[in-house]
Amino acid sequence: MKRITGYDIRIIPHEQHRYETCGDWWYEGPEDNAVLHIRVSQMPEQTHEQMVLIHELAEVILCNQQGVTQQDVDNFDTNFESNREVGLVSEEAEPGDSPNAPYKTQHCFATAIERLMCAALGITWQAYEEEINKLFEK
Repeated sequence: MKRITGYDIRIIPHEQHRYETCGDWWYEGPEDNAVLHIRVSQMPEQTHEQMVLIHELAEVILCNQQGVTQQDVDNFDTNFESNREVGLVSEEAEPGDSPNAPYKTQHCFATAIERLMCAALGITWQAYEEEINKLFEK
């Protein structure tokens, strides 16, 4: 388990992510002194950015506690996006929802937390998803 000693959280232009996503996390530094980086795509609604941030933070906490490594997630996501590019995965598919995702359980819990926060803030899930989907329109 990583010992997180610092956080670097930023809202960035969508095209600046490491790969095609609206939220990303990774570590830098040694196992006992790691900085957790989280990046979220800039959106018109700040609360929508915050919901993605909450999802990413919940997911990384669960992955870290339950032994799913950054490399596990990165490898799966990169392969998933490569499969999407050649038509093996639908445009709407979410990597973490895949039955083969090594972080499926953690992703699903993070989504549940995200949905609860949306409900508490009066954000409809449909409107939220529509805004996120606009990021991926080409």
